[in-house]
Order: sequence, then C-alpha cells, then structure tokens
Amino acid sequence: MISVIIPTLNEEKTLQATIDSARAEAVEIIVSDGGSEDATLEIAEKQADMVISAASGRGEQMNVGAAAARGEALLFLHADTLLPEGWVEEVVEILKDGRVSCGAFRFALPEKSAALGFISAMVNLRSKWLNMPYGDQAIFMRRKDFEALGGFKAFPIMEDVELVRRLRKKGRLKITNRAVVTSARRWRKEGWLWTTLRNQILLYLYLLGVQPERLYRFYRMVR
Repeated sequence: MISVIIPTLNEEKTLQATIDSARAEAVEIIVSDGGSEDATLEIAEKQADMVISAASGRGEQMNVGAAAARGEALLFLHADTLLPEGWVEEVVEILKDGRVSCGAFRFALPEKSAALGFISAMVNLRSKWLNMPYGDQAIFMRRKDFEALGGFKAFPIMEDVELVRRLRKKGRLKITNRAVVTSARRWRKEGWLWTTLRNQILLYLYLLGVQPERLYRFYRMVR
C-alpha cells in the first residue's frame, strides 16, 4: 500500500481535484489539517480515507499524517498539486530499486505561456542538476526510511529540502518521467519573475547555511 499524505490549510478550492488525482487501488489517502476555517474539512471527510488534525505547519502536519499511515511507501502531496495517470506504477517501480532512497515527479504548471513554461523548465533543471526537488513535486519514499530519519524537522520553511538532503545520504534520488501539475496561483498572485527569483534566493541561502527561521522571516517580509 502507498499512503498519500496531504497537508491542508484552507484548501477548499483545490483539495477535491487533488484527492481525485491520487485515488487508486491500494492507495490510502490521509488529509492532515492545520486548522482550516473553510470547507476543507467537509471535503476531506467525504473523500479521504482518514482526516487528522495537527498543529499548523506543513512539516508537523505531514509527520502526524505519516504516523497514522499504514502504507509501506509514503507520498507527500501538496493540496494544490495533481498526480499524473500511472503514478502508482511509477512509484512502485522506482522503490523496487534498493539503491534508491526517495523519488519525486517532474514539475509542470497548468497554464500555457512562455513565462510559466520557463518556470517549469527552471524547476526541472534545478531538480536534475542539484538533486533538489521541492515538496510540490510530490516527494515519496519507503516508510521505514522516513521513520529511521525521524521524519520532517520542525522548520517553518525548507522542511522538504532538508529531508531530501538526509535521504540522499541513504541512497539515490530518482526524478520520474511523469510530471505533477501544480497550481499557478502563487505566480499569478505575486508575479512569476519575482516568485521564481525569491524561491531561488531562499534555496541558495539555505544551502549556504542560513537558518530556516531567518529565511522564513525574509519570506514573510517580501510576500
């Protein structure tokens, strides 16, 4: 079984489609909610296999969801990201290789434009050359490896990158041929050029050793 863990906070506009994309045979869908005040919980309770309440914070929500999961593999899915057809077979095939410690999907945005096409290309280039996917690429791994590492750190930002870096010490990272489709709402709201630049600055500052708490203050200040 694969357990799909979806952290949510006021995601009524996207959650239904995300759950629909993840639904498959031998898949358990867990929604870990951080205190939604819209219709998120109503949708989750009708459509997910399990709904859990957790303290707000994506890393904590994903840890709580993983603790309740029954699957041998864990896939962490953002609430505004759609999995592709055939994703189950791809995850199973990748994790059959004992040399692989974790995987993630290629990245795509739904709208067709030169700007958004450039963003997708840059994200996929970064993932390939730096071996550094973000959480919106649906990171997956064996449950035993996740538990052995103690799960996500209690970081306000970069919790996904930090976990991948630790997993890479245990084995290879594999990026799939298929792509997840992530909502372009952040780029529409904040501007595609600035959002892309900000994300890259935050990543490189983190890799240079800047603490996540300081990065989060900067992230909130410039949003």
